Amino acid sequence: EFMQASWDIEEVQAKGIQHLASFVKDKSAFPCLLTCTEVITLAMKTHTDSLDLQVEGCTLLLEIFSQALEQGVMMALDESVASCLLHTVREHSENEEFLSMLCTLLMMVSASEVAAENLRKVGIVPDLLSILRRFLHNDEICVSCCAVLWSLAVSEDNADQAVLESALPVTSAVLQEHLQDGVVAESACSALWALALQGCLTDSDYEPTAALLLDALRMNPERAVLVKNGCLALASLVRLSETAALAILLDSKGSGLKLIKDEYHLHFNEPGVAEALCLLMNEMVQYEEVMLDMRSQKMEKLLSEIKLQFPFS
Repeated sequence: EFMQASWDIEEVQAKGIQHLASFVKDKSAFPCLLTCTEVITLAMKTHTDSLDLQVEGCTLLLEIFSQALEQGVMMALDESVASCLLHTVREHSENEEFLSMLCTLLMMVSASEVAAENLRKVGIVPDLLSILRRFLHNDEICVSCCAVLWSLAVSEDNADQAVLESALPVTSAVLQEHLQDGVVAESACSALWALALQGCLTDSDYEPTAALLLDALRMNPERAVLVKNGCLALASLVRLSETAALAILLDSKGSGLKLIKDEYHLHFNEPGVAEALCLLMNEMVQYEEVMLDMRSQKMEKLLSEIKLQFPFS
């Protein structure tokens, strides 16, 4: 009430945020803090020129959302809060350090389907792409933005297709730039999977995107989630075009089928990986030429192994 009575006074808002932050460590205060997110974001929107207030507000929101995720509480931000966050992003689009924090917050927020939909409605995608282009070297920003893109693309069947299509080259550039960074590559593979699911690729995209995903699998074989997401993305590409399937067979760096076998044997205890591989192979056998090659590579032996390993799945 104290903050709401004096929106225009920066010092009131700053003191209010600092006082709310003092309750973060008190677990019993958590339900009350959950109700304060709108007040905090509105204070940030009203005083965008004060970087100190922005940082303190963002830090407090990160604390609240971290606790919410730990306790399994889904924070469904409404459109007005999403709009406030977008306003803050735009006002500080050059400040790399602050954006890194803000993008982490957006990643946490977008875990909620309702919040992801509201972020999409207020038009955050072009801003995310702009941030990625400007800070392609920043691994934290890349991880967060790709995770938000994934949430936005999978949350809505009728998403703005043109906007999402413009995300493909930027997401591919992120993966290319950070191929050896497993955390970033994992997030970028997820985003590419979502874009493929939404049909955001053109004929000229299938081959290079498939080759890039295979590179990610080769560079990070030990990361089960990346292998799973990479295979799901490849399966989505293959479903759309035989070109992607042939790109897997004829990859210039070695047979994609052999890579798939090796990845399975590395993660044979991971049902998620096995399921993603089966889905990929299921898509590949729809093309006769590809199926003949799979036979010659004895892929049925691998399928039999998977069937034995997961008889009840």
